[in-house]
Amino acid sequence: MPIRPLLQVLRSVLGAGLLAANLAAQETIKIGEFASLTGKEAVFGQNAHKGTLLAIEEVNAAGGVLGRQLELITEDNQSKAGESATVVKKLISRDKVVALIGEVSSGRSLEAAPIAQQAKIPMLAPAATNPKVTQTGNYIFRVCFIDPFQGTVMAKFAKEDLKAKRVAILSSVSNAYSLGLAKFFKETFVPAGGEIATEKNFSEGDKDFRAQLTAVKAANVDAVFVPGYYTESALIVRQARDLGLTMPFFGGDGWEDEQLLKIGGEALNGCYYSTHFSAENTDPVVAAFTAKYKARWNGELPGAFSALGYDAVYVLADAIKRAGGTEGPKLRDALAATKDFPGVSGTTTIDKDRNASKSATIIALKNGKATFHKTVSP
Repeated sequence: MPIRPLLQVLRSVLGAGLLAANLAAQETIKIGEFASLTGKEAVFGQNAHKGTLLAIEEVNAAGGVLGRQLELITEDNQSKAGESATVVKKLISRDKVVALIGEVSSGRSLEAAPIAQQAKIPMLAPAATNPKVTQTGNYIFRVCFIDPFQGTVMAKFAKEDLKAKRVAILSSVSNAYSLGLAKFFKETFVPAGGEIATEKNFSEGDKDFRAQLTAVKAANVDAVFVPGYYTESALIVRQARDLGLTMPFFGGDGWEDEQLLKIGGEALNGCYYSTHFSAENTDPVVAAFTAKYKARWNGELPGAFSALGYDAVYVLADAIKRAGGTEGPKLRDALAATKDFPGVSGTTTIDKDRNASKSATIIALKNGKATFHKTVSP
């Protein structure tokens, strides 16, 4: 071939290669998020989403990851059973996401986890605390502590801080989170010398708890453990006060939301719950995050799920950097190797079971406000 045509061919090939390289550099890294943005637990999902979105915006403003912008594709499961499986299949097969962030609910995380595992797409749960979530498979991770730790924390709190010897438990039979937390609480409280005087059940969506509370009143207990979500928990405490029950009620991170106080009001004074984060914490990292969150979301204070959604993005972004790409197996290995990663909800180290080892925060409810009480280390 003559020299001039050969040079033209080479220029054409090189130009096409450079164009392809530029296009590859401009391609976004698609991250799927499934959350309860509407429906019964919408406040949980919205808070987590706001933290997630804030982190995505910050990462992109700082140049993205590996020279590429992150693209968050969010699907609403409407707080409905079965819907998470549907939207996660769509995120994986149609949207081609490289990783998933979700869910706050353990039950809905358990629906999605087998699908992510089969597709070998890493899934990072911000706040699903049931141990079974990560037991689904080696592509499933979380950035929060788990229920055995939370149950242990609250059992020790009941015994040592509340000085409770006899405790009643009210748990939701339709909620894997609630049943799990009740189980782990008992496994610590009873061997430590405590007594479960009575244990009653309810279902999600119930509004009348007077029958269960009448049994609690007859049992003459020192405190009542309610490992439920904020709506039912707040109604339970209100109705308990109406029946003359004055002892402390306490729960887990399912109580974590401003709606708890809106529903329960002054009846919640003297109650406690465990969670992952408090905006009142004076740690500089927490204070900086709280300021940024308030600026982004019109003065709204971040809650625990906001902080965990935010941390989930940064843990994932760090893993993508260390993996040097987004291939499922490499990204999975990088997530599994996460150690001492600093976040707003604490330092995250992923253990051999793909769970995060980190501290719990105890919140006290008094004078109609949620107040930072203490931090409990693993």
